[in-house]
Amino acid sequence: MAHTIAPDGASIDTYVTPFHERYSSPAMLWLFSKRNRINLWRKLWIDLATAQQEVGLEQISDAALKALKRHAEITEEELEIVRNEERNCKTYKGLPMLGYTHYQPAQLTTVGKRAALWLQDYVWDLRNLKRAREDLCFRGIKGTTGTQASFLALFDQDHNKVKQVEARVAELSGFNSTYVITGQTYPRKVDIDILGPLASFGASAHKMATDLRLLANEKQIEEPFDTGQIGSSAMAYKRNPMRSERICALARHLNVLYLDTTMTHSVQWFERTLDDSANRRICIPEAFLAADAILELLMNITSGLIVYPNVISKTIAKELPFMATENIIMAMVRKGGDRQICHERIRILSREASRMVKEEGKDNDLIERIQKDAYFEPIWAELDTLLDPSTFIGRAPDQTEQFLNTQVEEALKPYRNQLTDKEVNLAV
Repeated sequence: MAHTIAPDGASIDTYVTPFHERYSSPAMLWLFSKRNRINLWRKLWIDLATAQQEVGLEQISDAALKALKRHAEITEEELEIVRNEERNCKTYKGLPMLGYTHYQPAQLTTVGKRAALWLQDYVWDLRNLKRAREDLCFRGIKGTTGTQASFLALFDQDHNKVKQVEARVAELSGFNSTYVITGQTYPRKVDIDILGPLASFGASAHKMATDLRLLANEKQIEEPFDTGQIGSSAMAYKRNPMRSERICALARHLNVLYLDTTMTHSVQWFERTLDDSANRRICIPEAFLAADAILELLMNITSGLIVYPNVISKTIAKELPFMATENIIMAMVRKGGDRQICHERIRILSREASRMVKEEGKDNDLIERIQKDAYFEPIWAELDTLLDPSTFIGRAPDQTEQFLNTQVEEALKPYRNQLTDKEVNLAV
């Protein structure tokens, strides 16, 4: 049967991974392409031949080396997210919003402080990725069981020449060091160290995307919504958080891929078995492709996050009267009231207001009840001040500012010149 070719050049009669069709960037797809893999293998051959010639291996002529080089070819986003979230933290560091523990209303925080919690995860991820990259060594030229016996024979038992060639090949390949001890392959524990930070990044993205999905349900904060975008094919009014949902889907896959590396390393026998190969061909590229796809989504979301201050204020107003009861009691005590009596009156009024909210669906009228109770007359004039949301956010703005000026600034400092205002267009 003849293959039908789609407009993008791919056959529609054979399976193509969704990472290729929908999610990953061209740059990341190129890194794991067959062409790039072959190019890298050929470069390694050339690097090895070059190093061997440099230490005096006469079998490698200039002409042979030139021929290899003639046939060598077949013919950074985390920072953007950190910078985007840095802006969101600064812009909304003082805007109060309702905090949640156990997904139940708790004390107030600020929009900026909540964004700082997300950003802190990404700063840690950036640190972990940097550390993994710096710790990564070149496998080196080790031979079939890692002993370098064949290279030692090639150089007439000259240990120094073997070490010189290995160091030179590593240098030509862009590495500063090699693993001293390997079997036939580099230890598969290295794959754990590489995919670990990627999976950790996936967890950070999943947590943030989940928070955004919950906030979108309450209409407090939403991801960008493009002109002409359809939220639901059946319900025209809906604005589904499709980008955040996609992040959660991809992040789950990324987190599961990390388990492949731990299981693969644990079942390697002695110097090497081949049951690692098929698994690594899938889990390593897909981990990078998934992380890349998540980055693209996060850049789009964080560069256009929509905050609704009026909805946030209304949400606060529903719960703030209950939160203010301690302040009201303290104010009454300052006016000479008895704490126990005041506490009991507040408890009765709060319980009745809560019943009206839950059983009759009415607004929280606790403050109105306090204003009608003559016992609280000494503080009636203070109620507006006692209910000012900005007095309930503690040091959230200062904490956010301190975090941005220290940890975020330090994390971004080496990369400031690389940051650009990259526009990310997504098919949703």
